[in-house]
Amino acid sequence: MSIQHFSKSRYCSCIQCPKILWLKEHLPDEFDDSVVNQAVLSTGNDVGDLAMGLFGDYTEVPYSEKLGDMIPATQELIDKGVKNICEASFSYDGCFCSVDILKNLGNKKVELYEVKSSTSVHWIYEHDVSYQYYVLTKLGYDVQKVCLVHIDTSYVRHGELELDKLFKIVDLTETAKSKLTEVEENIKKFREYLKSKTEPECNVGGQCSDPYECGYWTHCAVDMPESEEPTVWEIASLRKNKKQSLYDEGLITFEQLYNAGALKGKYLQQVEVEVQNLPPQIDKKQIKNFVGTLSYPLYFLDFESFNPAIPMYDNSSPYHHVVFQYSLHYIEKEGGELKHKECLAYPGSDPRRQIAEQLCKDIPLNVCTTAYFMGFEKGRIKELAALYPDLKGHLMNIHDNIKDIMIPFQKRWYYTKEMQGSYSIKYVLPALYPDDPSLNYHNLEGVHNGGEASNTFMAMQKMDKEELEKWREHLLRYCELDTFAMVKVLEKLREAAK
Repeated sequence: MSIQHFSKSRYCSCIQCPKILWLKEHLPDEFDDSVVNQAVLSTGNDVGDLAMGLFGDYTEVPYSEKLGDMIPATQELIDKGVKNICEASFSYDGCFCSVDILKNLGNKKVELYEVKSSTSVHWIYEHDVSYQYYVLTKLGYDVQKVCLVHIDTSYVRHGELELDKLFKIVDLTETAKSKLTEVEENIKKFREYLKSKTEPECNVGGQCSDPYECGYWTHCAVDMPESEEPTVWEIASLRKNKKQSLYDEGLITFEQLYNAGALKGKYLQQVEVEVQNLPPQIDKKQIKNFVGTLSYPLYFLDFESFNPAIPMYDNSSPYHHVVFQYSLHYIEKEGGELKHKECLAYPGSDPRRQIAEQLCKDIPLNVCTTAYFMGFEKGRIKELAALYPDLKGHLMNIHDNIKDIMIPFQKRWYYTKEMQGSYSIKYVLPALYPDDPSLNYHNLEGVHNGGEASNTFMAMQKMDKEELEKWREHLLRYCELDTFAMVKVLEKLREAAK
């Protein structure tokens, strides 16, 4: 077997779990690419491109599928004395790396800057920059500084983007220096590991999802039951380290967990209802009390938002939720007709003022408004109120009169095994209405969940008129189903309260 070549990403994969790289080499078709979040990758590319100008004028090394071609191109720029080189590429003993931003100080003195779209320094990034430091140090460069560049969420945009405020620079020089020997030893160890002609043994564990979800989970979880029987990994909201501990004890299936008496509270309830095939668990008294807090006229509100890493509008911050749409079902009196209103901004300008004004027109003062997971809607309304003082009174009146339809499911006053331990409406709705195609998100066109809604609105910025109108319709129907679902969920709660 030839020498195993490394790159930053391949090295960091081995830090997470060397078997990932072994499987990529030998069983690439086993990889489940659904773990790859294209929206996250796109955000990373956008942030990386923007950060190139962080230190002023720069020259980018043209990308080549033959990575080796980028190395002489880098050397030529260094020899010419170019101060800031992006995607500067180097290789030592089969270890290749491209530096996001290289400050060329002359006389083989350099500074390294690795750019991430995250908002903090994750542990894997220390290995990332240490690997780069290793490669350049072995090539004889005097690396003066090793830094991580990440998004600073405290930045608020006013006018043109200020890159020095949008990005935070964290000095990891001492960390990189301290890991120099470790990187060298790791590379030797990983190369030996990857020489194996037979698949290495490696139990599933925390490394399967930290720092990234692994696409080989299904392949590696060979001791999972072949049937559809649920396992410890499917217990909703149970901490990962607790799941791992139970798994290591051999308590894998729900039946094993139940018989061992290993769980309590809501975790036990999820397992017990499944194992014993129990009927719906309904606390009639609590549900009746909750329903009694609602009054007519009754409104059902749902927002859609997007949260770009790079703030697009004044008075917005990185990853700040910007509301661009809402759906509103309402019933004016008991037994009255169900009515609907909606608002969806067009892309290209800040949508928040339009949303705030229309919301104040559509929801009167002092009425009962409901949401599902009201914390999100209340949070966005509070932000709009702070942004538009002239609308603050009305917006905060809406805010103060919101009730959360999620509570009976979150508190487990209403629980069925089909909810799988979750109180998300995406689980609750099909559990309550399993055979109603009009309430099935999978039957929608184009947009099926909040993530797709956000990505769609972002993509609409570049659509032509015909395509834009088609996707607007998809967004409207998706958001409308969210509030119609709330209406139907409340109907079930009222039935349970009788």
